[in-house]
Amino acid sequence: MELKAKITSKGQLTLPKRVRRALGVREGDSLIFEIGENGEEVRVRVARRPVSFADYAGAWREGKGMSWEDVDEYMRELRGHDD
Repeated sequence: MELKAKITSKGQLTLPKRVRRALGVREGDSLIFEIGENGEEVRVRVARRPVSFADYAGAWREGKGMSWEDVDEYMRELRGHDD
């Protein structure tokens, strides 16, 4: 399948909707263009941003959580300490 897109005087390009869907990109995403040795072939791929631990922090947390005192008490019970 071939799809066309025009380049503006500012060098901007609007990707056809089918291309955006095929790449799974939306506004704000970045693309990487890899130019072949002969200069006639260009490969386009999505520049995925690195994922950090902070992106997932609290993702599975449910409810209010426990206070530090509750955690200490729970750990004492697990360890079999009687106060």
